[in-house]
Amino acid sequence: MHTVLLLADAPAQTLPARSMMAFTLASHIILVPLGVALPLITLIMHGYGLRRSDPTALLLARRWSAVMAVQFAIGVVTGTVLSFEFGLLWPGMMGRWGDVFGIGFGVEAWAFFLEAVLIAIYLYGWRRLPSRTHFLLGLPLPFAALLGAFGILAANSWMNTPRGFTLDSAGNPVDVKIWKAIFTPMFGPQYWHFVVAMFVTAGYVVAGVYAVGRLRGRRNHYHRLGFTIPFTLAAVLTPVQFVLGDSIARQVFHKQPVKFAAMEIVWKTDTHQPEYLFGRLHPNGTISGGIKIPQLDSILAGFHADTKVTGLTSVSASDRPTATQATIAHWAFDIMVGIGSLLVLLALWYAAMWLLRRRMPASPWFFRCAAVAGVASVVAVECGWITTEVGRQPWIVYQNMRVAEAVTATRSTSLWIMFGLVVVVYVFVFGSFLAVLLKMRTRWRLADETGGPRTPEETPETDTPYGPRSAGSRP
Repeated sequence: MHTVLLLADAPAQTLPARSMMAFTLASHIILVPLGVALPLITLIMHGYGLRRSDPTALLLARRWSAVMAVQFAIGVVTGTVLSFEFGLLWPGMMGRWGDVFGIGFGVEAWAFFLEAVLIAIYLYGWRRLPSRTHFLLGLPLPFAALLGAFGILAANSWMNTPRGFTLDSAGNPVDVKIWKAIFTPMFGPQYWHFVVAMFVTAGYVVAGVYAVGRLRGRRNHYHRLGFTIPFTLAAVLTPVQFVLGDSIARQVFHKQPVKFAAMEIVWKTDTHQPEYLFGRLHPNGTISGGIKIPQLDSILAGFHADTKVTGLTSVSASDRPTATQATIAHWAFDIMVGIGSLLVLLALWYAAMWLLRRRMPASPWFFRCAAVAGVASVVAVECGWITTEVGRQPWIVYQNMRVAEAVTATRSTSLWIMFGLVVVVYVFVFGSFLAVLLKMRTRWRLADETGGPRTPEETPETDTPYGPRSAGSRP
């Protein structure tokens, strides 16, 4: 009912266009943490293997590089669909504003091709290059991944805090200043919050695989190393991410006060604002459910209970999220913060054991939590994007263009059909991705169970995940 009401005055195309964009973005973002962070995690393991002359570490790095390549191929498909959707679903935005913020997409495309070349070289090098040369050629990979994130976050942060242009008499942007359009007030906080989130999420996802293995009784060096390196990276960065999250929330408070009001379901501007953990905002401004903590919202926003927090009613109803949208953004924000808080506790548990006893926790509950941490991190990333996009409504370009002004004129029926086809394609794509990963896991496990000692010619540095293999070498 509320969904119908919030779209009652919008074009018929708005609901299918937003649904399709939300589905494809939510699907693509599942792959993004591995795309951004797995190259660095792989190279850390690779460097560790070379430094310690550890064939197990090199074997793990080689296998992770195979996963990295498969993930990149799937990401090409989902990312390409998203690129087309910007033009097909939102021609109003791209037609008017593309010259201002389109440079971000250009940077991302350039980074994508560079990363494709570097991944190919890295995979090729496992068999054919000297170990040191091979490792050095892999070092640019993480930077290419970060460059791609730079382009996308530059575009998104511009949509949140647009600048770098002036408007002519017809309302069209002129006198574009590229550097100002890229480095907007929200770019720095949003970029680093996103990047660290990708490293944290990828670290917990990869470590979670080996945590499950340990819970099933596999406590060998292979599983210990596969767990320790990615989990340590994630655990070190988790408190950093918590601080960055607090920082970006404060930036939203200053730069996008109405979005902050939606995130915290603040109805009227006032000091001594309470903090609600969950709860539901109603159209008349009342809040039901949730846990109310007096004055905490003002304290968190400005470190003092006298801090004035802008409410949703500070602007007209047409310029702010609806009560339903505010509730969605608020729940997404609270879930993200809640997961982040639990991950900080998990990281502290891990750190305490290392500092006090110089070993990993031995409790099965620790590894159960570690196994769940990867999925929880992905959920937190999804909630972060929901907060960012839903909290900005009704603006697609904050305070400059509404979603309804940007949407395509294509018939809504055609958009629903297109949405159905996208769902079918994505089910096939992600099903294929899962099938390939499971097949690789089965092949690797079989090789570990049946493979005997290696000869010097069969070390991981002289074998490759793909292509012809020497007789007797394991995958």
